[in-house]
Amino acid sequence: MNGRWLYFQLQYPRVRRLLAAAARGQAVQTEVWREKVRLAAESLFGREHRLGSIRSREDFRRQLPIADFEYYRPYVDQVRSGRHDALFGPKSPLLMFALTSGTTEKPKLIPVTSQFVASYKRGWKIWGLQTHADHRDLLTKDYLHLASDWQQSQTPAGTWCGNISGLAAETRPAIVRRPFIVPPQVAKIRDWTHRQYAILRLALPSRQLGMIITANPLTLIKLAELADQEKESLLRDLRDGTIRFPGGSETTLDPLLQARIKRVERSRVRELEEVAERTGSFLPRDLWPQLSVVAVWMGGPVAAFVPEVRRLYGPCAFRDHGLSASEGRMTIPMRDEANAGLLDFTSNYYEFIPVGEYGTEQPTVLEAHELIEGESYYILLTNSGGLFRYDIRDVVQCVGFEGQVPLLSFLHKGAHCANVAGEKLTEYQVASAIHRSFEELQRPLAPVMLVPVMEQIPYYALMVEPGTRPYAQELAAKLDAHLAELNCEYEDRLRTRRLLATRVREVPAGSWDRVRERKIAIRGGSQEQYKHSFLGSAEEIERYLSSSASGTL
Repeated sequence: MNGRWLYFQLQYPRVRRLLAAAARGQAVQTEVWREKVRLAAESLFGREHRLGSIRSREDFRRQLPIADFEYYRPYVDQVRSGRHDALFGPKSPLLMFALTSGTTEKPKLIPVTSQFVASYKRGWKIWGLQTHADHRDLLTKDYLHLASDWQQSQTPAGTWCGNISGLAAETRPAIVRRPFIVPPQVAKIRDWTHRQYAILRLALPSRQLGMIITANPLTLIKLAELADQEKESLLRDLRDGTIRFPGGSETTLDPLLQARIKRVERSRVRELEEVAERTGSFLPRDLWPQLSVVAVWMGGPVAAFVPEVRRLYGPCAFRDHGLSASEGRMTIPMRDEANAGLLDFTSNYYEFIPVGEYGTEQPTVLEAHELIEGESYYILLTNSGGLFRYDIRDVVQCVGFEGQVPLLSFLHKGAHCANVAGEKLTEYQVASAIHRSFEELQRPLAPVMLVPVMEQIPYYALMVEPGTRPYAQELAAKLDAHLAELNCEYEDRLRTRRLLATRVREVPAGSWDRVRERKIAIRGGSQEQYKHSFLGSAEEIERYLSSSASGTL
């Protein structure tokens, strides 16, 4: 019996205990929110919100507002500058900040404490154990995890900022770490193409790659494309025991990573050469025929990319990555080929607002056990990172229950937000960028609309009327530049070509007037109250302009 099999046998009872605890999910959630309140009670935030006096759920909701990140930014800024007690008590050591885009011009820095990491890892452990229970062959195979660096920059107080997946990867227990054939140090390669090339160079020697884990399916599409484009270079490097990055530019490797670059056994190189000769390509489905599981997001807008990943990676099982964000992991998918996952009810406390009541003055707020199967909700998250009743703007659908715990399927980001490649672009950011772009062109602000377009590599279409035509291409270029400044993830997706540059599409003269009139007729209100939306959708264009638009999406 190998060590991994023994580890699995010893750890799998955790899954059984979790499922058993789902029968008392309501009580577990009560224990969780009390613990979150207790941890923050001695902080500045806790004192100002009188957390120490909270005794009931009614107290909790009365003293803590539903809020987005901007409500917490002043406290986070103090933590960033070194005042730990602005958000945390003495028993919540800060480990890092998770960096992600915000709803305003400033990025979000999500505090990550030791308790936060423990809950994040706990959810992943359950996911991994159940995946192994369903695919026992994984216990003798290799894994590939595409994570990001957790040490991308530092705050004035010296705390690292980056991606929590990198921290989790670097701190895996040794027995869990061994099957991962690409070490976490590869995430520190700054050039995205070079990083992908290094991943391929380190993964190709494996004959027994059984599982690939990453969040965005588009990342796996780009990895497959790079493998095919660089097959001759990769084969040469495998034969020679070298790594020569595309483009001829230099990248300094971490010594631990450099030590992994060795000559590959001749029989494996010959196998790969035969793949290229036989198929004329270098695709993952042929490179790793033993692949059992691909773990990616399967819900929301990115679901459109899953069929292409299946084509490139072959007839393996797909396991949803789970609904997760920098603010926390929210669901744990427990079976293949399903977007739905069990609410991670032991790690965070959750509340839900019915979609139809979101944004109203006094919406109905439900606990997890009160959801109705088939209905859709916005999630409010209370985590171990100092966020309470946090509006993460994710919309989910309840598709069933395990005991008192809902099974949730991710639908989309909330209103006024587009997210086709992980960029989470907001209406506010788009409006700000458009305004700046018109100012720089010294043109009066005109109605335009940015629309996401889902293709193999997605992009945004800038919908303009004929009057904007003479400078529309320049406007689109400036818009991309400003969006990249406002949203770090948009900049990353453009730079790594997971998003193409914005393209101009023309609509007939008078289109925006017709949109305004039709919206007012449908939704009510007055001309003075109407606000033009700078971020829209192809469906909206079609609905209000029918087939009269000269550009097609």
